[in-house]
Amino acid sequence: MENPLVRWLRIVKRGTVFFGTLAYFAAAYALNPGNRRDLAARAFWLHRITCSIMKILGAKSVQKGLPPKGTLIVANHISYLDIIVISASMPVVFVAKSEVRGWPIFGWFAQLAGTRFIDRKHRGDVVRIADGILPALEAGVSVVLFLEGTSSDGGKVLPFKASLLEPAARGGLAVTPAAIGYKAPPGHRAATEICWWGDMTLAPHLVNLFSLEHIDASLAWGETFSATEDRKALALELHAQVSALHASLGSVS
Repeated sequence: MENPLVRWLRIVKRGTVFFGTLAYFAAAYALNPGNRRDLAARAFWLHRITCSIMKILGAKSVQKGLPPKGTLIVANHISYLDIIVISASMPVVFVAKSEVRGWPIFGWFAQLAGTRFIDRKHRGDVVRIADGILPALEAGVSVVLFLEGTSSDGGKVLPFKASLLEPAARGGLAVTPAAIGYKAPPGHRAATEICWWGDMTLAPHLVNLFSLEHIDASLAWGETFSATEDRKALALELHAQVSALHASLGSVS
């Protein structure tokens, strides 16, 4: 069993470096107009941040397949860490529920990074989001959608909500299924210590995340294909492919 003092020293060290890194990149964003020139520049700014955070957390990512460029990426969602792992693999823009905008610190960084926030209670908001993501796709930057509508414990992929696929179906856009999974160090459980879901509180979860000796993440990329006109059928097809990719990674542990 690990010495509690070693654990707390790791938390203090990582927490200090983590928030110091965020402060550094916030200053770089403010002082260098190139970091906020367009969505592609913002995505690359976030990519640099997340690459640094992966090192701070002792997180390593193993990828199956090649990450796509300029496509809609549809992935399962099991933790706020998903955003870090996916963004560290390549510059991307995320679509997130509007509540994320109100998160302390992280919501602010999400706005700076060009995240497109959607109010899921208003279906008309989908049109606005479509107008917002097309410039990113045209610039060769992929856009990530989490269609489950919430995060889970990683045991299975929850049913997909088809409404966000309306722009893809209407425009025949390129879509790529993807799956993410995690393994925790011996003596720890990824389902409760890395995955973030249900009524878990962010701050205590993040502190515990800092305490883990290392984190192993896996990303599996499927084949890119053109979206069909029926968004509900498209959602079912993507769910099947993401579920198969998720199964290929093994269970979260």
